[in-house]
Amino acid sequence: MKFLQSLANIWKIPDLRKRVLFTLLMMVIYRVGGLIPIPGIDSTALRTFFAQSSNDLFNMYNMFVGGAFAHAAVFALGIMPYISASIILQLAGTIVPKIAQLQKEGQEGRAKITQWTRYLTVAIAAVQAFGVSVYLLGISTSDGGSIVLDAFRSGGGRVGFTFLTVLTLTAGTIFVMYLGEQITARGIGNGTSLIIFIGIVAGVPQATYQEAKLYFAGEHDTIRLAFILATVFAIVAFIVLVDQGVRRIPLQNPRKMVGRKLMGGAASFLPLKVNTAGVIPVIFASSLMFIPGTMATFMPDVQLMQDVARWFSPGHLLHDLGYIVLIVFFAYFYTAVQYNPSDIADNLKKSGGFVPGIRPGRKTAEYIDYVLTRITLPGAIFLAIISVGPFYLKDSLGTSFYMGGTSVLICVGVALETLRQLEAHLMTRHYEGFLDKGRIRGRRGY
Repeated sequence: MKFLQSLANIWKIPDLRKRVLFTLLMMVIYRVGGLIPIPGIDSTALRTFFAQSSNDLFNMYNMFVGGAFAHAAVFALGIMPYISASIILQLAGTIVPKIAQLQKEGQEGRAKITQWTRYLTVAIAAVQAFGVSVYLLGISTSDGGSIVLDAFRSGGGRVGFTFLTVLTLTAGTIFVMYLGEQITARGIGNGTSLIIFIGIVAGVPQATYQEAKLYFAGEHDTIRLAFILATVFAIVAFIVLVDQGVRRIPLQNPRKMVGRKLMGGAASFLPLKVNTAGVIPVIFASSLMFIPGTMATFMPDVQLMQDVARWFSPGHLLHDLGYIVLIVFFAYFYTAVQYNPSDIADNLKKSGGFVPGIRPGRKTAEYIDYVLTRITLPGAIFLAIISVGPFYLKDSLGTSFYMGGTSVLICVGVALETLRQLEAHLMTRHYEGFLDKGRIRGRRGY
């Protein structure tokens, strides 16, 4: 009842109500754009092809864009090129001095990096759109037909289809990027994350319908259905537990004379999340693990590539071992990119703060690095379990949908972040939050 009351309080605050309604409107526009196909496509043949397709790379990409890829819609690329560009520039900051300098220049530096990110997004989207056009032209249906209309399959029509597809998909990505930025500025939550979130949850009604259909058809009994629901709940609870887990390093602040009073000296904490890297290691590892399958798709006559693709297909032992190793590697790599113990130690030293029992400066940096190394391992193992485990759960439970993995990690993380922002708005205006005790933990203020 308290949660429902807090939801009702959202509509009592004019500014917050406008933000929520604006966010919902942007999501509706995004979903509509995901249903409008690009010119020159036989939509019926395309849906039939994807319904029979077992290509895990395209199925996963289609899940992130809410089924727009299977419709060859104008938003088929979704927000993924923008995310790729953001990650590339963020990683480039560790090796390119110019970008690293901009990252430390505050608002002006961030504005410049944002501009570069947009330009890189256009380039990545254009390259991906060209690949999509080539892939669509090469698809043959089971009856020997094509999903591309005959007028676009040869000569100038083929060139025209490629140009039109690249132009349409690139423009669609730019518009989706604009929607995400508008949600962040005028709505509630992070726009980029919410666009991915709505794309993923768009498949929930269909999955629910399929499970209900199996249940009423007698293929799933009540015990199995109850066990499936309990498993889904346990996976979500496990993700929330680890996502909210932090290691708090105690800090002591110096005392200062302010007038005639001695101020400060209070104890505080430096919070380090167990899963510092978030879902980024899973995305990086998935991208690399899907390369063999992608290469095999474009080289169907090369037997070696077909064998390699089979070895690295989900559920195969070699795929699972490689997937786990890559997730652990990228978890440590991205944590090192996100957190620089030397910078943290220098900032503490400049402010006069220190870790009790640890000398300021280099010793503090070594201690923070030691703690980060220790807590990153369970976070990486958690990501590996969540990513690999559902492949086996799906087969053992006989479900028609994929439980867990990257999709649930993203959905839970975005939902928690949005709730944090909603709760912050409510608390600012003297309304109660969503919890009776404490609050939803954010990145700061634990």
